This record gives sequence, structure tokens and C-alpha cells, in this order.
Amino acid sequence: MRNILVTGGAGFIGSNFVRMVLAEQPDCLVVNLDKLTYAGNLENLAEYLEHERHKFVHGDIGDAALVERLIDEYAIDAIVNFAAESHVDRSITGPKIFIDTNVSGTLTLLEAARDKNISRFVQVSTDEVYGSLGSEGMFTEQTPLSPNSPYSASKASADHLVCAFGHTFGLPYNITRCSNNYGQYQFPEKLIPLMINNAVNDKDLPVYGDGMYVRDWLYVYDHCTAIWRVLEKAPSGEIYNVGGCNEKPNLEVIRLILDHLGKPDSLIKYVKDRPGHDRRYAIDASKMIDELDWRPSVTFEEGIVKTMDWYLSNTTWLANVVSGDYQKYYETMYSGR
Repeated sequence: MRNILVTGGAGFIGSNFVRMVLAEQPDCLVVNLDKLTYAGNLENLAEYLEHERHKFVHGDIGDAALVERLIDEYAIDAIVNFAAESHVDRSITGPKIFIDTNVSGTLTLLEAARDKNISRFVQVSTDEVYGSLGSEGMFTEQTPLSPNSPYSASKASADHLVCAFGHTFGLPYNITRCSNNYGQYQFPEKLIPLMINNAVNDKDLPVYGDGMYVRDWLYVYDHCTAIWRVLEKAPSGEIYNVGGCNEKPNLEVIRLILDHLGKPDSLIKYVKDRPGHDRRYAIDASKMIDELDWRPSVTFEEGIVKTMDWYLSNTTWLANVVSGDYQKYYETMYSGR
């Protein structure tokens, strides 16, 4: 039995990872530590909450005593750290919580991993730590870090801490840097679920700037299989870019959504651009593909249909997450633009 501590396992990517591991790895116990902020949702794990190999713990990764107790109590041998504040817009309006969680929280986990002789620490990071690309080229693992938002700066800081603990203390680690994820259970502040939700309800679709910001899109299940492959097969100290090999401008993605839902382009509303908006991200995932024999299992065209169909079939989940505080946030972000 392998015992892993998954932090942030009630969030979008984390919950998909937990679900995948429990479904596909019968010899793995998952201890799931999540603070249940606005983006952490136990509904994401509904049919797995009572699973015999899933132990959910409501708590903060910054609580050192709790983290150490869980490692001891469940004989944890690996940590996969998804826990993070992750939305760029929120980091612009309130950066401190990003430092508290993404930097200080990661430090707490690293200290516990070092002191308890954890066999592997996997830090789930982002391609945003590399900054912005021009019209050509791709991010590789050797691309210098050049973060441009408080969010990406906090993630780059965490990556540096992970590497430093590996170099200074000999902590076995890996870092994965993914492109933009999409799929089921994503909180509708991110582009794809936001546009699906608004289009379904015939609301304006707010598009930053000219809408031609380019991202590489990675289906969340494929991201989860990549992280598991790193955990199982990667040599310690290696960093891997994980991409979907699907570069798309935001406007193209939005029009695909409108076409699938049978909604008019007139719902598109161009709004004032986000400060410091990176123009293009593109991931070179060849190291992951060549060294660990991993590759995306779905094209973007397949994945976006799966995603839209899931949201259309899970309207109760969507209605629950867009109530209350989300409405206040949405109005703050997009009103008057």
C-alpha cells in the first residue's frame, strides 16, 4: 500500500487527481488535506468521501502540527501539493493570500517532508512562472523563470523553495509545470467554465482585450495521469512541463463554446484588459513524452465537448458554486468594464 498526502484535493485539479487515483490505483491510500476555500468543494468528491482508501481532512497546509500528525498517523511516504490560490485576477486585487498559501504554506509542507523523511515531494506548478512568449517559441524546462503576476510570482517562489530543499537538505522532489487546465469540476472564474455558465444563461461573455491571448489547453484527466507518472517513474530532482499540445486563442475557444451551445456571437463583450496580461503561453512537453512515455489522451476538440456536456449535465453543481460570494467577486471583476 502506498500512502500519499494530497493537499488541495477538493479543488479542481486536486479532486480530479484524487478521483483518478482511487479509481485506478487499488494499492494507494489518499489522505486529502484541504482548507475548503471558495474553490475547494466537497461536492467534487461526493461519491468518494466514504471510500475506504480516502481520508479527508479539513485543514490548512500552513498548520505545521496538523501536517506532521497526518504524516505520522497515516505513514505518509509521498506528498503531492496541489494546494494553492490560483486565479491571476484575484492575485491582482489581493496578493497577500497568495504569498501566505503558495509560498509560506509550501514551506511548511517542505519542512515537514524533510523532517519526516518523505520519499517524494511533487510540487504542482504552472507554466505561468515562465512569463510571456512572443508569437514564436515554446517554454522548455530550461526557460528562465520570469513571472509577471502576483500569482505566478508566488508559484515561482514556491518552485525555488522546493529546489532549494532538494539541494540543501537532499529532499527527493519533482516539479510539474502545466499549461491551462480545463474539464469537470472547475470553478467558473476560469475562462472555459465561466463562458459555459454565462452562455447557458444568455449572459454577456466578458473577453479581455482583443481576445487573442493564446494558451495551451490541457484536459484535466491528462494532467492527472502525468502527475501520477512523475510520482511513479521520474528521477528525483527533475522538472517536467506538462502540456496538451493545443494552442488556442481565447476567442477561438469562446466561439467553439458558443457554436456547441447554439448561442450567438453577440453575447461576446470586450472588456478592459487585465493589468500585465501575458500574451502567449506554449508548452514544450517533449521531455515528459520522451522520458516518461506520457502523452495527452484527448484532443482539445474532444475534451471541450466532454467538458461542455459535463457542465450541461451537472447544473445543480454549477448553481451551487456560483451563488453567494462568487456573485460578489464576479461583479467586482467585470462591472463597469
